[in-house]
Amino acid sequence: MRRDVFQAIADPTRREILNMLAHQTLNVNAVTEHFDVSRAAIYKHMRILIECGLINMKPQGRERYCEARLEQLNEVSDWVEQYREIWSARLDSLESYLEELQAKNNNQTKTKKNGKAKR
Repeated sequence: MRRDVFQAIADPTRREILNMLAHQTLNVNAVTEHFDVSRAAIYKHMRILIECGLINMKPQGRERYCEARLEQLNEVSDWVEQYREIWSARLDSLESYLEELQAKNNNQTKTKKNGKAKR
């Protein structure tokens, strides 16, 4: 089955593994020690991250080291960006509408105050 980056980041454990590896290259044991689940469970998560191209595992002697390859997250960033633009436009429109309402409300308040003062 072909996995994509969105599947990889859908799980909080995989996001945490990515976060750890984004800061430093770690061996598999160092990654698994961080979690309260079995090594096999973490290794399955890491396999998905490898299949998605988000981490790379290199053998060095008897150890296997993992490093993050975060370039693939650009796909997620591009997807999110299109919605950010839509929501920014909608929020700008809402802000304009609220400013109009506030100005209208302020004008009505001034008119009422001026009307009472003339009596």
